[in-house]
Amino acid sequence: MLSRKGIIPEEYVLTRLAEDPTEPRYRARQRRARFVSKKGNCNVAHKNIREQGRFLQDVFTTLVDLKWPHTLLIFTMSFLCSWLLFAMAWWLIAFAHGDLAPSEGTAEPCVTSIHSFSSAFLFSIEVQVTIGFGGRMVTEECPLAILILIVQNIVGLMINAIMLGCIFMKTAQAHRRAETLIFSKHAVIALRHGRLCFMLRVGDLRKSMIISATIHMQVVRKTTSPEGEVVPLHQVDIPMENGVGGNSIFLVAPLIIYHVIDANSPLYDLAPSDLHHHQDLEIIVILEGVVETTGITTQARTSYLADEILWGQRFVPIVAEEDGRYSVDYSKFGNTIKVPTPLCTARQLDEDRSLLEALTLASARGPLRKRSVPMAKAKPKFSISPDSLS
Repeated sequence: MLSRKGIIPEEYVLTRLAEDPTEPRYRARQRRARFVSKKGNCNVAHKNIREQGRFLQDVFTTLVDLKWPHTLLIFTMSFLCSWLLFAMAWWLIAFAHGDLAPSEGTAEPCVTSIHSFSSAFLFSIEVQVTIGFGGRMVTEECPLAILILIVQNIVGLMINAIMLGCIFMKTAQAHRRAETLIFSKHAVIALRHGRLCFMLRVGDLRKSMIISATIHMQVVRKTTSPEGEVVPLHQVDIPMENGVGGNSIFLVAPLIIYHVIDANSPLYDLAPSDLHHHQDLEIIVILEGVVETTGITTQARTSYLADEILWGQRFVPIVAEEDGRYSVDYSKFGNTIKVPTPLCTARQLDEDRSLLEALTLASARGPLRKRSVPMAKAKPKFSISPDSLS
């Protein structure tokens, strides 16, 4: 039916019907796993951890690292269990003193108006959250009841401090600020000052600034040492530069950060033909600084695989001056344009500088040349006769 209407070509339908479902089909090689995702999450799974007790030595950090459903469950159960535990203590005190079934002429109860476990549970809640409805109170009859009252208040304050601090830290974590620190989707390699450079663009969407912002870059790839040791994640630090030089940046507007590919760079032998998804190469970029409003140190991360690096491209300008102030057009944040770039490695360019001179000469001529018209064949559109001058 679909092929008759022209929606699906007839050849495609016949080919699909002629396939043998039992025959194994070819599957392309999957893309290599990232060490750091585009959003900055580390793609590492920890398995077979035998010393689980180390996590309990730092309970607060463990609670902060938990997911929200687990944190809320622990938050609720901590209060509920403490209320039930002290409710049982108040009920036992009342039971031991004979306050649950009072007779005429008995002594004053330890806690007034406690006649069952339900009333003991309500009194436990009133003590720990300091509601104080006034119907129940501790008397001077039982010193043990006074001691339980003190202990429950101390335990309640500790639970409040830990749980509320945990909720506050989860809502004010530093990585929340990193959500508004953005990187370009692709990185580029092009000429800058006569050298091949690896470039990317970074920006901040908020008006509040990142103080003392620094940026670092690492190349992660699988290597083998001369002794035959295989290092699956070999990390190499490479210097990044910006318009003012150094790793410190003033991120008031989007900046293009670049790395000069020289003899000390791990990208020195990188060629355009190597930029495909089979290449074992990942470049990690880390931006770190202090949040101006909260004073908390934040860190934003991203990574670029080999097929996410564009050769011979350059970022378009997005900062313009309008009405006496600078305007940033974020719709063009990741846009690039093609520029003349030699299709060779940085090593080959350093060894043969004539490649750069030939590229400069070709770009100076331009892609389009106007055809010159000989003067002898050119026909004037009009002429002036000598009679008109007399």
